[in-house]
Amino acid sequence: MDVTLRVRRFNPETDQASHVETYQVPAEPMDRVLDLLHYVKWNIDGSLTFRRSCAHGVCGSDAMLINGANRLACKVLVRELGEQISVEPLRGLAVKKDLLVDMDPFFDSYREVLPFLINDEPAPDTERRQSPEQRRRFDDTTKCILCAACTTSCPVFWADERYFGPASIVNAHRFIFDSRDQGGAERLDLLNDKEGVWRCRTTFNCTDACPRGIKVTQAIQEVKRALLFRKP
Repeated sequence: MDVTLRVRRFNPETDQASHVETYQVPAEPMDRVLDLLHYVKWNIDGSLTFRRSCAHGVCGSDAMLINGANRLACKVLVRELGEQISVEPLRGLAVKKDLLVDMDPFFDSYREVLPFLINDEPAPDTERRQSPEQRRRFDDTTKCILCAACTTSCPVFWADERYFGPASIVNAHRFIFDSRDQGGAERLDLLNDKEGVWRCRTTFNCTDACPRGIKVTQAIQEVKRALLFRKP
């Protein structure tokens, strides 16, 4: 089958604004959108720019707006989309070229929530143990691959780039509820800011966009409840 692939292009060296270019690409139903982009780059226009890495749906590098929804280009199949496919860069982040966006603000926000284990106790001779129940408390939010699909689907983030965004809150949740961690209070203080969890409007865009199936909205609500009911 032939697929009509519409790609939003932008070259900062030559373009005043973005524009759409159309390509006819041969494809099989089980091909992925990333395969189509590779075909264009390797056979039609080598200047097409996009980010990708492992191409196995777990590294998060190639999140894009595909047929109007945030998806991983290496995960979504042609058969799921049909013969008309549009690809655009993620919303809410500056476009550097074509489908390549500036991820620095996203990772700045991620680093700000202290996404690492904080524990000042002397390290034990073995691993820091926890029960299966303690692990299940935060298991869902360990699945994040930092693709930015959730954050760039959020209307609040589009309007306010200072908002931490769903992905940062998810990664804070992962450690706030980890029984081995001692930095939960510090992270909660950070997220209690006006640009923290209270900016969430519970539209569920983030949950719908997550390619890993994380219950993002639920995680944000759990952080809100932790703030409301924490001991003074």
